[in-house]
Amino acid sequence: MRVTANSETCAVSSLCVYRVPGVFDQDEDGLVLVLDESPAESLYEEIRRAARGCPTKSIRVVEDSEVGEAAQAAPAAPAAPAAPAVETADAATGGAA
Repeated sequence: MRVTANSETCAVSSLCVYRVPGVFDQDEDGLVLVLDESPAESLYEEIRRAARGCPTKSIRVVEDSEVGEAAQAAPAAPAAPAAPAVETADAATGGAA
C-alpha cells in the first residue's frame, strides 16, 4: 500500500491524525502530512477508514494490487517494423517477379 495526501485540499479536520497517528500528522498550519507512505500491513484497514472518512478526500490510498496492475498495464515498447518484402526474380519466368 502507498499513501499520499493533498495538503492543498485538506480541511484540517484532523480525523486522519487521530485515527492513524503513526502515518499522518499535521504541519504548523494544521494541514495533513504523511509520515509513512508505505505503512505496515497491520495499519491498512485503519488507513482505509481514514481515507474514507476524510471530508475532502485528500488522502489517496493505492493498494499493492493496483501498483502491480499499473506496472502490468504499462505499454510495451513498440515492435520493430517488419522488413520490407524483397522480390526475387524467378529464373523460369525470365526474371519477372
